[in-house]
Amino acid sequence: MNKSRIFRALLSAAVVSAVPFIANAQKANWQNLDLKTDSTFGISTEKAYKELLKGKKSTKVIVAVNDGGVEATHEDLKRIMWVNAKEIAGNGKDDDKNGYADDINGWNFIGGPKESVNFETLELTRLVRRDQARFENTTDADVAAKDKADFDAFKARRADLEKQLGEAKAGLANISGFKNALDAFIKKMGKENPTLEEIKSYKPTSEMDGRIQGILVQQLGNTSFKDFYEDQIKEGFEYYTRQAEYNLNVDYDPRAIVGDNPNDVKEKFYGNNDVTGPDAMHGSHVAGIIAADRTNKLGIMGVADNVAIMGVRVTPNGDERDKDVANGIRYAVDNGAKVINMSFGKAYSWDKAVVNEAMKYAASKDVLIVQAAGNENKDIDTENNFPNHKDLDEKTIASWITVGASGPKDDETLKASFSNFGKTQVDVFAPGVQIYSTVTGSKYKNLNGTSMASPVVAGLAGLIRSYYPKLSAAQVKEIIVKSVTKVNHNVSYKKGEEGSEESVSVSFSDLCISGGIVNAYEALKLAATYGGKTAAK
Repeated sequence: MNKSRIFRALLSAAVVSAVPFIANAQKANWQNLDLKTDSTFGISTEKAYKELLKGKKSTKVIVAVNDGGVEATHEDLKRIMWVNAKEIAGNGKDDDKNGYADDINGWNFIGGPKESVNFETLELTRLVRRDQARFENTTDADVAAKDKADFDAFKARRADLEKQLGEAKAGLANISGFKNALDAFIKKMGKENPTLEEIKSYKPTSEMDGRIQGILVQQLGNTSFKDFYEDQIKEGFEYYTRQAEYNLNVDYDPRAIVGDNPNDVKEKFYGNNDVTGPDAMHGSHVAGIIAADRTNKLGIMGVADNVAIMGVRVTPNGDERDKDVANGIRYAVDNGAKVINMSFGKAYSWDKAVVNEAMKYAASKDVLIVQAAGNENKDIDTENNFPNHKDLDEKTIASWITVGASGPKDDETLKASFSNFGKTQVDVFAPGVQIYSTVTGSKYKNLNGTSMASPVVAGLAGLIRSYYPKLSAAQVKEIIVKSVTKVNHNVSYKKGEEGSEESVSVSFSDLCISGGIVNAYEALKLAATYGGKTAAK
């Protein structure tokens, strides 16, 4: 989930004037509510359980969460985690002979014998590092004709990297300055978590203190100081630090931790069985949206009521590698997953072909892949977001859903401001704003992103496949796309570079293939009519 737009907005607010910070603004599980009965544009999951599924039998379906890690011991996830019954836990042996020893809850393709990768570079950084060794002493004047296209691509990528690195360093400097001033202000107040009233009544002793006070008064209308500090200041500082020191640093390479040859795409048996890893917040949040325990009266309720979550760790804090993505897909398919959620994406690809082949493999095995569209507010019909189904066959595309993010109100703000879109590349939209779900430490948190919208659809796909197990992956996709709630009004979003953005108003049908928001109630009604019907091509 890309947070750069959020943090840049905050930094702008800190310098000029504050913008309202919204936290815990939506009801928990709003994504499962119904537009007509609840006045919230959810997907009508609870209505489906009440009116369509009550008393019906279902079959357990495995849904793989190919992500950054899942906390298998979370109070709201532990009962629904996939358990490999063919493995004996902790004996260090590959009991089921699948090539992965002790893979009890899944597999970690970015782990090694002693630890696991946490921070990684962006794919852009890796491509620049690769090509700068090749073109180190090359100029426009002496580049060989056969190398000119590669050299031009290298120069464009290097310029992109330098631009992003400059922005990251500037962002880090700005938020560091704001954080230091804020820390000094709080120290003067003598309170670690002051209330809004205490902040309002404080008498500032300097111009800077007055500015900080004004910003806090505007920011804390809907949240506590502690939550604001943790979710915005601390996360913003860590985000820009991570970008500058790891993601965009050509001298940083953690792959030795894994111990494989990252350039050997045929290598499949590496990694470890730690499906949690060093940072499982994102993957745990995704898993909870799909299937958080609906029976334990704790936390939240996932979309699907009879699925098992398989953890497949392929994404670090940085860009995933194509080799790991492909192997993660194949692992999930070979170990019984019928739905794979992939809440990740990147602007550059090292080896798209190896991912394409894994996608084709999943389709050949009747596995549905659900992918987040991305969070850069861009048209992925024309701008790259990998993986994508450009240049793939129709059979593979028929088993792959790409998801944009929507908000709770049926008005011009329905498209989430950050969500990517595409009239030919994005299939549907689903709730992805302020989604409350499971995070590490058996806790819960609101997060934004197409990363949250994708598991809403993956949960729905698992729900359909659970109650209608004879339906194919292609049929399930067809049902989900056909049964959306059509959006018959325009939506607005900002277009262009930040700072020079213009507001545009477009038909929702210009943002995705279906022109609507997924609807569990209508999807399940439609699924009941299919029987042995073959999905349309």
